[in-house]
Amino acid sequence: MITLLKNTVFFVLAVFSTSLFAQVKPGIHQIEKYVPLLTSKNVAVVGNHSSQFETPTGRIHLVDSLLRHEIRIVNVFAPEHGFRGKEDAGATIEDEVDVKTGIPIVSLHGKNRKPTQEQLKYIDVVVFDIQDVGVRFFTYLSTLHLVLEACADSEVPVVVLDRPNPNAHYIDGPVMREENQSFLGKVPVPLVYGMTIGEYAKMLIGERWLSTKNQVDLIVIPIENYTHQTPYQLPIRPSPNLPNSQAIALYPSLGLFEGTTVNAGRGTNKPFQQFGASFLHPEIFTHTYSPKSVSGASNPKEEGKVCYGVDLSSHPKMDNINLEWLVDAYNHAQNKDSFFLDPGFRRHAGTSTLQHQIEKGMTAIEIRETWKPGIAAFVKIRTNYLIYP
Repeated sequence: MITLLKNTVFFVLAVFSTSLFAQVKPGIHQIEKYVPLLTSKNVAVVGNHSSQFETPTGRIHLVDSLLRHEIRIVNVFAPEHGFRGKEDAGATIEDEVDVKTGIPIVSLHGKNRKPTQEQLKYIDVVVFDIQDVGVRFFTYLSTLHLVLEACADSEVPVVVLDRPNPNAHYIDGPVMREENQSFLGKVPVPLVYGMTIGEYAKMLIGERWLSTKNQVDLIVIPIENYTHQTPYQLPIRPSPNLPNSQAIALYPSLGLFEGTTVNAGRGTNKPFQQFGASFLHPEIFTHTYSPKSVSGASNPKEEGKVCYGVDLSSHPKMDNINLEWLVDAYNHAQNKDSFFLDPGFRRHAGTSTLQHQIEKGMTAIEIRETWKPGIAAFVKIRTNYLIYP
């Protein structure tokens, strides 16, 4: 009996130790790797509410952690949605001063989206730590792109604290075409690209996709115990309308509705977990809801109207972009002439071809076949910059 008890205890401890060892740890956890790079330097942080990590005493923000290590933070650059991650999508955000620390917060979604040389004049190193979701039109990627350009021009090194990509387990979608590049996508990658933000930074530099003649001095602090197939649930919502893992998984598919007149759940308790519109056929789209003005979605499409659509909050895990929802919505819309927004849809899709294909009556399967050559070409490029298997 005693031997059995000892074996049981050993087994439980072994399982616990293995689980603890295998825990995914974003780059922000590797304090011993990046704090020495920042000591006695003037530091700027590019971050927001997602720039946090768990400690034995609770969750702590990167800024507070660095201050505890006596790192001199000159300013913080904040992306879309602001430093606290509460502002509406696309909202213009003013500069401010953090009440808690007195550190200036410079908005990169206000007067400028790229740090100016003046703002970087006294900076020795920039630390980038923002949670991405692996979708090309999620604008934190463009913020990274412009930060790397600005730092190259000002000869300021960049340290990226890498984070897991919850949609890293597949690659899918049309490749961005140059004529449609905007803040919703600045480089020729598929809509879902299967890389962490650290790997993506390496690719931007290696493929010379940055608009600068200078080389970027980049250091990526890697994730521990991670592969692209490792399931990862974000501890904090990365933006106001991505509240949970289901919304994040559906975002590559439902995000395409952002370029249409269809509501993708903004203004409801299920953003990016349902879609609908007052002009969709009610006998086919039987799920109903009414968007209203809420925090993070103060002016949603179809506000106050009864929307007919589909509830996807219990949909199984996604391993590709579901194009059927978009095709079905268009085919059964009463407003086909105004269904697609220009330039919104082609900027989200990355190409004007997708709209034409849907309007011509092509099926989702037929459309997906046309994506394969672009995806195959990208996969070869991607291989050169992977940090994780």
